[in-house]
Amino acid sequence: MMTTLNLTFTPEVMAKLQPKLTGEKRLLLTFEDGVGIYSQHAAYHMQTQFTINIVAQDAPIDGYNVLIESNLGPVAIKDYSVADLQHTMTIKLNQHQNTLQLTGEGGLIDDNLGLIDFTDPAGIKNNPAR
Repeated sequence: MMTTLNLTFTPEVMAKLQPKLTGEKRLLLTFEDGVGIYSQHAAYHMQTQFTINIVAQDAPIDGYNVLIESNLGPVAIKDYSVADLQHTMTIKLNQHQNTLQLTGEGGLIDDNLGLIDFTDPAGIKNNPAR
């Protein structure tokens, strides 16, 4: 199901992601609640936290039943995570800390957005937000 939410990746973030999106891959925006195979354990988080996940096109995405339109194509999310998101969002690079930030029209949603490439064997280890 498609939603009215919209996500824009800034050119700096697109430059980081596009080399990883070669072949048959898709993007997920995971609410880190410990639910599902791509979510990290929720006990570690004291605030709302999200992660951008890169998965193979044929990888199971059970629970990711809503699509957000973005300038990198559709991004799948868990339907209940809509409550923690905003209508118009941007993922940008924090130049000072070399981290990703998820913002919306109401302000900051996640100031240390994770990035995990599940198609890379070292993807979880290379997650700078953890």
